[in-house]
Amino acid sequence: MRSIGTTDLSVFPISLGTNVFGWTADKEASFAVLDAYVEGGGNFIDTADVYPHWVTGESTSELIIGEWMADRGNRDSLVLSTKVGMLEGLEGLAPATIRTAVEDSLRRLRTDYIDLYWAHVDDHDTPLVESLAAFDALVKEGKVRHVGASNYGAARLAEALRLSREEGLAPYVALQQPYNLVDRAYEGELRDVVAAEGLSSTPYFGLARGFLTGKYQPGVTVDSPRAGGAAQYLETEHGRRALEGLLKVAAERGTEPASVALAWLAAQPTVTAPLASARDPHQLKPLLAAAELVLGEEELALLDAASRP
Repeated sequence: MRSIGTTDLSVFPISLGTNVFGWTADKEASFAVLDAYVEGGGNFIDTADVYPHWVTGESTSELIIGEWMADRGNRDSLVLSTKVGMLEGLEGLAPATIRTAVEDSLRRLRTDYIDLYWAHVDDHDTPLVESLAAFDALVKEGKVRHVGASNYGAARLAEALRLSREEGLAPYVALQQPYNLVDRAYEGELRDVVAAEGLSSTPYFGLARGFLTGKYQPGVTVDSPRAGGAAQYLETEHGRRALEGLLKVAAERGTEPASVALAWLAAQPTVTAPLASARDPHQLKPLLAAAELVLGEEELALLDAASRP
């Protein structure tokens, strides 16, 4: 287990992303994935009120997770995170929006508290201090234990943390942003802020939309809603080079490329628990394996060199 920043949240090294619940995984398949994740030692479940509203027209992921937790009676053994700011009709981080959204999420999730509540996007139309004060009120009421920032730039994250200190408000304790072997833009000012402030990173797109599973190869057709986004990495020399290094380490280890990609990510400075999703228990296996895979210095160096832009 690893800690989120300096909080008391202790989490499994791989967080289960659930944006596929109700989309490419129906309720039965989602229950099976959740059961297998917990049986494999996992406890860190990440969702959002917008998952996958763009397909189903409702917050299906939260509804499924809420029903599953109620059926299994395991809420208190989990670290549950959800997000506010991107759902149609509840965009942004105005105090009234945050208040309405959290009450809706609590109802759908069938719980009276959220362990980690994310600002899903940076709202430039609402003063930061107003959003932070709204989150702080939720923490004081016990409806939220901690808050995090998703998709914030370095300057805005630093400003939010400064304001929290000055105003005595609950600070962001973690950052969620894209990061993987073929997208290393995080390794700069943003990571510097996270490190200096003692935050944790729980990056998404850890498998680059599936590209780093190794199933995307030249001339191979993959049946997946994300195939177009993943296959684009094959069109660049950088993507092909990173994949070659990944496949080499995976073959030498006798493990899945996805396991190696996530283990590399988990070994990076500031990263506590990469996110990864699965639409069935079979897809989940390499994600669970990543939690136990410790890469050696030579393997990390090889992957670093192969994937460096």
